[in-house]
Formats: sequence, structure tokens, C-alpha cells
Amino acid sequence: MIRPRALLALSDGTTFEGYAAGYLAEPGYTTGEFVFNTALSGYQEVITDPSYAGQIIAFTYPHIGNYGVSPLDDEALRPWCRGIVVRDLSDLPSSWRSVGPLEGFLRQHRVPAIVGVDTRRLTRYLRAHGALAGAFGHAEESSVRAAAELATGTDGTDLVTAVSTPASYQRGDGDLHIVALDYGIKTTMVRALGERFRVTVVPSSTSAQAVRELRPHGVFLSNGPGDPAALADNVAVIAELLGTVPVFGICLGHQLLAAALGGSTFKLPFGHHGSNHPVKDLATGKIEITAQNHNYAVIPESLARGFVSHVNLNDGVIEGISSPTDRCFSVQYHPEAGPGPHDARYLFERFESLVRYGSLERV
Repeated sequence: MIRPRALLALSDGTTFEGYAAGYLAEPGYTTGEFVFNTALSGYQEVITDPSYAGQIIAFTYPHIGNYGVSPLDDEALRPWCRGIVVRDLSDLPSSWRSVGPLEGFLRQHRVPAIVGVDTRRLTRYLRAHGALAGAFGHAEESSVRAAAELATGTDGTDLVTAVSTPASYQRGDGDLHIVALDYGIKTTMVRALGERFRVTVVPSSTSAQAVRELRPHGVFLSNGPGDPAALADNVAVIAELLGTVPVFGICLGHQLLAAALGGSTFKLPFGHHGSNHPVKDLATGKIEITAQNHNYAVIPESLARGFVSHVNLNDGVIEGISSPTDRCFSVQYHPEAGPGPHDARYLFERFESLVRYGSLERV
């Protein structure tokens, strides 16, 4: 397959050469914040994770697309990322589950890609300089460079409103009713909740009063994209619900819960994106290998209430908080693991115990 030449340009002027693939966007380039993901498989789940809205995903694993795509692996109705960067994009998928090649999936959903890039060099550069905005495409070099200079990151941006469900829907038929606030919720997350509860997924703009009118036994705060500091209205809703109903948060939901407990967040240099991050449960001393996808984290010692329950063993970042008084807890990582290991699946059981018995002491 003959592909047009393409250029990847970061906002600081650094460039990488490659070839255009996937959807050939007009005006010939796409912009976003470049982040790298270290997972060895699960590329379709990564691409369709709404938490990547506003970002361009660089895969560190060199061979992407080798087992094709399947509707069973979609984490949302469509991808929200701005594009992907790949070293070697497979043209010939090999899997009995595959319904087609990854590139066809990218074209169907209008996701541009650049392939043939030295992703090892790009990853090392982002590790050294942090997540950077930029652009890539097959347009004239001057156009791509100009777009990269004007590109913006996710700082101070509300990306949740765009990815949240426009209307409520229900899943599962358990005896306990959970309201899930959708900040960009993944399908695997909804499935994990639906196996245990009757779940009503509601838009991120839902008020605390509207949540209470649904008479939930518990409230779930989902993952999602962007800067938690830009979501003051969502934090206010959570703060109003705290103490009235058990609450469990994941990823962005964890950051928003921390803010409702008086905490604040900061942006990590290059974020945590992958499926091999070691996390320690401070209560039990056990180590979990976890899936993660976030650029922001809770500032240590910033919580007015509650305590730190989990930490990242790579860099010491807070990975979980808990407040027995407020009957709430959250984790920064992804226990639903789509993709990733299942070490942390017990957290859904912990939430069920909290909702059923009303106390973290029973968990």
C-alpha cells in the first residue's frame, strides 16, 4: 500500500517523519495533546476510551492492528481521540474474533493516523519534556508546523460535556439501584456495574436533586477526559451528595471526589497510560498491577477529609482515597480493566458491600 508522506510536529518545533494512514482528514492535519500508551494489546479499547478526548495516542508497542477489530471491544459508540501514532500498522489481521482491519475502523470513525514513526524516540522525548500539544498530517510541512504552534493541550478544558451521554439509560437488574454519573464512562465499566446492580447512567450535567429523585442506593462517578479543575459544577454536585448516599469514583471520578473532599489536583508530566502500573493498597499491603489512563493526580496532603488508601509504586502518586465518615472511596486506576489485568476487580465488590451495608468497615 502506497501511503502519502506525513509529518508529526510538536509545539516546541520538534518533528518526526512518517506516512499518513487511517482517515485522511481535511485540511490535511489534526491537532491535539500527544501522550503515549504502554499497553501491549487492547489497542481498540484504548482508541475508543472517551478519556482520550482531545489527545493523540502514541502506542509504544511497535505492532498495532495485528488481531483486527471487533464490536465486542468498543468502549464507546465512537472514538474521541484526535488521532493515533503507530510504528507498524498491520494490514492483515489474524484473529477468529476480527471483523476487519484496524485501518478500516479508523477510516469508518474518521480517526487519522501516522505510521512508520520512530515511536521509541517520540516516547523518550515526551518522557523528558512532558505531554506536548502538536499536529500531524499529510499537508504541506509549513501548514503542519503552523498548526502545531497553535495547538493546545487539555489544561483548563471541559471535555466531559462533549463525551457524556445526552440521555439517561439503564443496565442490569440487581436489587440495588446505582446512579452512574457519566463523565465519559467506558462500556466495560457499565458492564461491571450491571453485573451487580440495576444501573441508571445519567448525563454529567445531572443535578444532585435529580440524582436524589432517582432514589439510588449508591452513586458511581465515572472516568472521563480533561482537566478536573475545569469541572467546578460537577464537584459541587458531588459535594452535595456526600454523606447522603455511598459514593465510588474511578479515574476522573476519583479526582472530582477528591475535590469535593477539599483536595486539589495537578498535571503529571506525561501521565499514566498503560496496563502495567504497580499500586499498593496501604490497608492490606497488597500490590496490584493496574490499568491506568490519566494526566492529572491529587495533590498530597490537600484533602480536608478522608485519607489516602492506595499509592503508585512507580512515582508515589496518590491512587486511591477513602472517607468512612462520608461513606465514599475512589481509585485513580481502572479496576474494570478494559484492557488490562483484573487484580483490582475486587473494588466493585467493595462498592457493593458499602452500598449494601452502609459502612466501609464492613468492606
